[in-house]
Amino acid sequence: MQSRSNPKMNTDLIVFFDRVRPAIDGALAEFLPPETSSPQRIHEAMRYSTLDGGKRIRPCLCVAAFSAYREDWGRILPIASAVEMIHSYSLIHDDLPAMDNDDFRRGKPSCHKQFDEAIAILAGDALLTLAFEVLARTNDFPAERMLHVISVLGAASGSSSGMIAGQVLDLEAENASITPGQLEAIHRSKTGALIGAAVWIGSYLGGAPAPDLANIKQYCDRIGLAFQVIDDILDATDGSNRDAGKATYPSLYGLEKSRAVARELMQEARQALKPLGKRGELLLAFCDYLESRTH
Repeated sequence: MQSRSNPKMNTDLIVFFDRVRPAIDGALAEFLPPETSSPQRIHEAMRYSTLDGGKRIRPCLCVAAFSAYREDWGRILPIASAVEMIHSYSLIHDDLPAMDNDDFRRGKPSCHKQFDEAIAILAGDALLTLAFEVLARTNDFPAERMLHVISVLGAASGSSSGMIAGQVLDLEAENASITPGQLEAIHRSKTGALIGAAVWIGSYLGGAPAPDLANIKQYCDRIGLAFQVIDDILDATDGSNRDAGKATYPSLYGLEKSRAVARELMQEARQALKPLGKRGELLLAFCDYLESRTH
């Protein structure tokens, strides 16, 4: 895949993410219960799985989308932090022996290995619960807007078209023959839903007008799917055999076709952002970042 990277835009994105990431980490450290608070073990597990490591892509995208319309992006940090808590919960549960059975996450033992399975399950439950508590306590935005945000994030996390749906479909597809439509449904739900929700919510709370929100929704749809397609490509080429038996784009289409799918999704995502002009530059740069990951 030939990258269409704009070096300046990529630099701007990296600079912005590097500036935002410590603020997100600080907000997470503040929202998560202290390790010393009772019951200590569950709070240790929550902080262990959330605070150390991770690129913070979802919360950074949420802040980037908000910053396209408002300069005071510190106001969105509680919402971005809640998004990361939901993501961290999903990783803890995905790693469990009953799910993907992964022993390592973010370069260290996964939660159930560092603690135990029961604590890992409860830590994931607690992070999901805390995320919605943080959202409900936020008073920097109108209540009706926050109710809609809670609804959008609940759907992105849920069993109809969100992460739980994607995980169920993924489990059912293991070592089975599936159609391209089924594979797309898995990826859109398991990965794309939360990424798309993070971006759309940032724009929505930033005050994006309805036409912009419609274009951003199209962007979110493409970027969320592309993110997982590219992850599939990377997993297929890193020699780890991590996705053996899993439903992936390379296993169904092969590498070259998978790269073509990712390229087409990136083109459609860029097209969706065109009407936004300069407001869409950071989100446009994220397309370049994703394409660069295929090399």
